[in-house]
Amino acid sequence: MMIEKRQFYINGAWVDPVAGTDFPVFNPATEEPFATISLGGAADAEAAIAAARAAFTSWSMTTPAERGAHLKAILEVYQSRASDMAEAISTEMGAPIDMALTDQAGSGPSHLKAFIRALDGFEWVRPLRPGVDGQDLVFEAAGVAALITPWNWPMNQVVLKVGAALAAGCTMVLKPSEIAPMSSIVFAEIMHEAGIPAGVFNMVNGDGAGVGSILSSHPEIDVVSFTGSTRAGILISKAAADTIKTVSLELGGKSPNLVFADTDVEAAVARGARFCFNNTGQSCNSATRMLVEREVYDQAVEVAAATAEATIVDLPSKQGGHIGPLVSEAQFSKVQTLIQAGIDEGARLVAGGTGRPEGLNRGWFVRPTVFADTTGDMTIMKEEIFGPVLAMMPFDSEEEAIEIANDTPYGLAAYIQTGNPERARRVAAQLRAGMIQVNGAGRPSGSPFGGYKQSGVGREGGVWGIEEFLEMKTISGIVDE
Repeated sequence: MMIEKRQFYINGAWVDPVAGTDFPVFNPATEEPFATISLGGAADAEAAIAAARAAFTSWSMTTPAERGAHLKAILEVYQSRASDMAEAISTEMGAPIDMALTDQAGSGPSHLKAFIRALDGFEWVRPLRPGVDGQDLVFEAAGVAALITPWNWPMNQVVLKVGAALAAGCTMVLKPSEIAPMSSIVFAEIMHEAGIPAGVFNMVNGDGAGVGSILSSHPEIDVVSFTGSTRAGILISKAAADTIKTVSLELGGKSPNLVFADTDVEAAVARGARFCFNNTGQSCNSATRMLVEREVYDQAVEVAAATAEATIVDLPSKQGGHIGPLVSEAQFSKVQTLIQAGIDEGARLVAGGTGRPEGLNRGWFVRPTVFADTTGDMTIMKEEIFGPVLAMMPFDSEEEAIEIANDTPYGLAAYIQTGNPERARRVAAQLRAGMIQVNGAGRPSGSPFGGYKQSGVGREGGVWGIEEFLEMKTISGIVDE
């Protein structure tokens, strides 16, 4: 049965499109459409922007405590809808249902709690410095925000942006990915049930050309927060330049994983390979380049290949720890082309390869793939594949490892595996990336997320995420008697 969700959420109500065109949403496990949405046009974007602008004055003057109460209300409703959210995510982008519930949908409450904590401790008015009276720094909402989110971690990105913008006192227009819009429709229902005032949160479905370009160039938009490809981020930056607005970008990555011989090689490599394959490789911070000290390189290749062969690929509707399909036919074709490029350019294929896994003849499923003996000039070492494809390369010295790791236009994340804390500190200090994780360490809730170079501008999460939606003003001359 086809689901029909053509309406947009504007000014506190579900409304019919003004300039909409039908658009099918595909189930990547079946290659068949399961829902129909509407792609909005200029009139729909304008209506949402107008609603957000009209609501800004009153919302921006609410107290932090009031905004915190709204975030708590969203959290409560979100948690009651967790299974609905997981089902939507699993069906629209192919995350296995267990992962969709714990990791994909589960990221929402984690971020909301972090914003609530950050809001409680945020200093909105600060003296310039001790001993100087009447010189205050005041932080306040930047204005109306355009939030443009991707399909690979839909709720992770929606909540990172919406939660931060709400906490800052901004009003907003959300444009989720048209490939995976169903989870954002559930999220809009959550916002409505939580009692968010009309116009504060608005959602319009659309594509980049029809809605995204209007949001990024519109004079009534003050902040653009975008997550997606570096190519699209460049276009958004150019579109925003004419109206001089704040632009925050979370873009691509080609993250290195440096494995030194002084670590537990088997555990480190297996962990790194599993991380590369997680979410079917569709994560911007995925550790896709594994650089291994030469004396343990052969062992590492064997472990990575065995890990790939042991990784189960199956339907997202099934429970378990397997991986699902890629999100779309376009993504499937891209990954197949890049795997073939690795073969053609002389990398040694040790696991996986082109085609679907055995037993899966329908759906955009791919084989977890490992290439060894890659070189820095190979396509698979340079381009973000966004699939479960690991490229391995040996190194002979710490200096060479750092040089190879930094030889990329990206700088989102980097990973270090070593038993030597001093080496970990020394190497981490030289890696040009925004997030360094050592020996499988996690990132605590509320940590800043973002990177260097072409991986983006700004940070998301916790207090740093809120700051992306704030302006700072100085007030001089008010001295209490």
